[in-house]
Amino acid sequence: MGLLNFYNLPVNTLVGADWNTFKAVTDGRDIDAAWKNKYRLTKAVCRLLSTLAPVQERRYRKQLAGRPLEHEPVFILGHWRSGTTFVHNVLSCDKHFGYNTTYQTVFPHLMMFGQGFFKKTMSWLMPDKRPTDNMELAVDLPQEEEFALANMMPYTYYNFWFLPRYQEEYCDKYMLFDDITPEELKIFEEVFTKLIKISLWNTGGTQFLSKNPPHTGRVAELVKMFPNAKFIYLMRNPYTVFESTRSFFTNTIQPLKLQEFTPEQIEANILKIYTKLYKKYEATKHLIPAGNLIEVKFEDFEADALGMTENIYRSLSLPGWDEAHTAIGQYVGAKRGYKKNKYEYDARTVQLVEENWRFALDDWGYSL
Repeated sequence: MGLLNFYNLPVNTLVGADWNTFKAVTDGRDIDAAWKNKYRLTKAVCRLLSTLAPVQERRYRKQLAGRPLEHEPVFILGHWRSGTTFVHNVLSCDKHFGYNTTYQTVFPHLMMFGQGFFKKTMSWLMPDKRPTDNMELAVDLPQEEEFALANMMPYTYYNFWFLPRYQEEYCDKYMLFDDITPEELKIFEEVFTKLIKISLWNTGGTQFLSKNPPHTGRVAELVKMFPNAKFIYLMRNPYTVFESTRSFFTNTIQPLKLQEFTPEQIEANILKIYTKLYKKYEATKHLIPAGNLIEVKFEDFEADALGMTENIYRSLSLPGWDEAHTAIGQYVGAKRGYKKNKYEYDARTVQLVEENWRFALDDWGYSL
């Protein structure tokens, strides 16, 4: 158990941003009075740590920038709470995969320099389980890269964790890429490529394994960047996804936000953004070449994780199953009996899902 309480962190994760990103994200935005001190302390720590970022940039350009990727990435897609974390953890048992680590999400500019010291400090302070769902937490475990991207550039959806009143704007511009400018898109491509190369260098992998729900809205851009990338799309019962997302967002946003945002506003945004993300994926998935996409119901994966994982490898022609299946089987076996959150759907939840997400219930064949 870490020394700091998750819900009372004195800073938020912007401490690991470079200075230009911090300024671009926060300048001109309202910081509510209750979080002024958190903002000031985060700003001060960020300003100090960002002086080290040029060291990594020099090393990256010298060692990694010109190195081509051996394999194009594998992207795990799906709305939050659709089981993407579990699938990510299972596949990451295959040592040929590289991934973004939890440490890297907070300190992406302190990877090729200073990692030993800062990782040890972070490990000492952070809790060993996610308070929202009891999933294990550790500095070297796989983590979704949007948190790291949010500290590397201002053009990411996860700015909403800090400034939630702008969540829908960030969704349209930086998750769906509907309103993003060509200049911003170019920076996204460069920064994301950099993150991939550093992640592979850090974990010793040869193929990047991505778990990042916002990528579900970026299929067209990802296929443009990586024409032969592989995609795993997860579906899950929308009643469960709604309940779980509401709990996850409501809890996770508390130590990160710099603005007040009510539970009612969180709920309304979940309903709207799920719909936007679903429709964007459905409108763009045809761009993925035949044989490079598999769609999986999480309930099926959960019931037979080892068998479903083998099916994913075979369907996508992924290398390494024969070498990795023992380690994957051991991980899956160790997770049997893991206590998940249980959700009981009250009448209001049922009504909200059926009124707003009927399309998903019908398309995927889910019911109560």
